[in-house]
Amino acid sequence: MTERRPTNPGEVLREEFLIPCEITQDELAEAMGVSRFRVNEIVNGKRAITAETAILLSKALGTSAKLWMNLQMAVDLFDAEKKLAGTADTVRCLLPATDFVAEMPA
Repeated sequence: MTERRPTNPGEVLREEFLIPCEITQDELAEAMGVSRFRVNEIVNGKRAITAETAILLSKALGTSAKLWMNLQMAVDLFDAEKKLAGTADTVRCLLPATDFVAEMPA
């Protein structure tokens, strides 16, 4: 696990979309049909990206919903690994990795 926390989706939203494209939070909120407060909380890293929000962002910004979900998942996994650092090591594996598909196929 890397020591640096992945970039928050709100920071990506602000730095890669809002600022360079000169889109205000009000404009984005209106385009998405959500409150400015909701967008502001996302931009400031106080609200996570849900599947619904990912779809709305993808439609408003011409991206994929998977982009936003992957950004959020990276942050969530990092935070969970930090939180469970000692505890997770005590979990007993019931199936060897070779007996079970560890990842879903693409």
